[in-house]
Amino acid sequence: MILVTKRRQIGTVCGRAIYRIEESQFITVPHSTVQTEASYSKVELRYKKLLLAVDLTKDFYFSYTYRIMHSMQTNAMVLDDDQIPYDNMFVWNAFLTRGIRQTLRNTRWTLALVHGFFQQEKLSIFGRIFVITLIGRRSRHFAGTRYLKRGVNDKGRVANDVETEQLVMNEETGIGPGTGQISSVVQHRGSIPLFWSQEMSRLSPKPDIILQRFDPTYHATKLHFDNLSNRYGNPIIILSLIKTVEKRPREMMLRREYANAVGYLNQSLPEDRQLKFIHWDFHKFAKSGNKSANVLAVLGGVAADALDLTGFYYSGKPLISKKNTQQSLISTTPVIPPGRKSPLRDRSSSLDLDRRLALDLGGRHLSMDLTSLYSATGSSSTNGRNGALEVEQKDLNIDPLRKPRYQSGVLRTNCIDCLDRTNVAQYAYGLEALGRQLQACGLIDCPKIDPDCEVAAALMDMYHNMGDCLALQYGGSEAHNYVFPERQGKWKATTHSQEFFKSIRRYYSNTITDGEKQDAMNLFLGHFQPQEGKPDLWELETDYYLHVSGQGEESLLEQRTTRIPSRKPSFSSQKSRNRTLFSVSPYDEDFRRLKMTSFDKLQATRGSVKSVRMYGDSGFKRRAVAGVASDAA
Repeated sequence: MILVTKRRQIGTVCGRAIYRIEESQFITVPHSTVQTEASYSKVELRYKKLLLAVDLTKDFYFSYTYRIMHSMQTNAMVLDDDQIPYDNMFVWNAFLTRGIRQTLRNTRWTLALVHGFFQQEKLSIFGRIFVITLIGRRSRHFAGTRYLKRGVNDKGRVANDVETEQLVMNEETGIGPGTGQISSVVQHRGSIPLFWSQEMSRLSPKPDIILQRFDPTYHATKLHFDNLSNRYGNPIIILSLIKTVEKRPREMMLRREYANAVGYLNQSLPEDRQLKFIHWDFHKFAKSGNKSANVLAVLGGVAADALDLTGFYYSGKPLISKKNTQQSLISTTPVIPPGRKSPLRDRSSSLDLDRRLALDLGGRHLSMDLTSLYSATGSSSTNGRNGALEVEQKDLNIDPLRKPRYQSGVLRTNCIDCLDRTNVAQYAYGLEALGRQLQACGLIDCPKIDPDCEVAAALMDMYHNMGDCLALQYGGSEAHNYVFPERQGKWKATTHSQEFFKSIRRYYSNTITDGEKQDAMNLFLGHFQPQEGKPDLWELETDYYLHVSGQGEESLLEQRTTRIPSRKPSFSSQKSRNRTLFSVSPYDEDFRRLKMTSFDKLQATRGSVKSVRMYGDSGFKRRAVAGVASDAA
């Protein structure tokens, strides 16, 4: 039995305390006087050592009264407050507590632990106090270390899957539940949802990327995006930051296959639910002499367009005048004149049918998939564990100013590791969202924040800390970062030396200690359960099938997968239903051979890509941003 013996409060959300674990104790049950000799065998002692290797004092959080495993939007819409959702993908001790929960038929003696990141800061703007909270929730599915967990598994679960939530609370209007103004925005990071890996090598710090399996219909990729749609609603906006040009093809091979997958999946989706794919070569742009300000300007433009489509959550009565903020209070999206597509929609080459419907209804410019949210007659419902919405009835006479706003859809960001470049992009998104959140809370008049102000610097520090924390969990060292230190005015020579030592620590962790860390996680999460007469955990050649066998999961609750019900058939959905799908076959190779890293095989990945635009492709329209250079496709 593992007991939490010491805690420390690290923040509050809606007046409810959030704690981190300071100390824990491992107690053997039953007492040592009645144990058999098997309890002291070398195998048993090794399993105990592995179980204790998961340090609960590092980045594990809990709350007695707030569902920290859920976003604020989901908590606001969930009514069954008596039950803690241990089936949630972010509850890391679901397996360890299952026995006592099922025996006692309650959760009074257990705590739901979330692994990831939590930081809360109190800031002021023009003398007005607000609290900003940054939460990172790491999924327990397909969890592991950098080179041992890559890509996607058969169930559509990706490695390094982290949900990031940014909360803003206006303290001037109270801190109790329902008494003040609160805003939340969620974004996602996760490994590229293809079957790929990298073999660890002590001789090569950058091993070849291996496309492991041939999946002509991209079934696992589809499962992943279906899961995102169930969790967050639509649209799903994909921002890929991997390289486009390399002397030895590694990342560029994945980029083309990723684009193929998105193009193929979009053939079967109605146009208002198609995946929106954006690719931008972060490294090429950053190394072409562009300063960090230009990098953040480009990413900020992408973030603005994404927020235009997804919106964000807000609840509370606005403080500033209706005249100045009427447009922003009606919707979390800016007004787009009829006949003009947003830049992000131009990139993805897909139609936003709900936005057109909103324009036709007299200029009620509402968020994607939430056209009738403010005008619902009380018949709105949630679908999916994380608050995807469906509104069944409409009444356009109800004042939208009295209704909360909701986020529908999510920005999904990835690089290769989903650590270094991804963290910079997530900060740019957070900064853009913060301006809109502060405006909604009545703290500023303009939904833009000066990137050089103290509030932006404080937010950058929080994302920097989160990046280091998540990188240590997955990669074994702090995050590599050249953008943040430059913005913070740090000396370049010092920065380069720090990055060098980070590389050494990451290399050591990946080649020496990651194997044991992976075994410890597999045991802690219940993916492996020791059985007499079966091979021990450290004797297995691979743990891949442990993560698709269903062990360690809530067998009943996890099977209650919910999908967002489709709306009434539209022309676009009817057309997609009659469309004939053609499998994209990017390789004409013998697929028993695993390694596909040569230029010849890379050339073979040019399948038919539809409904996908690369950032910087010819004909790509983008509002002018200083310092933007064309990307090489």
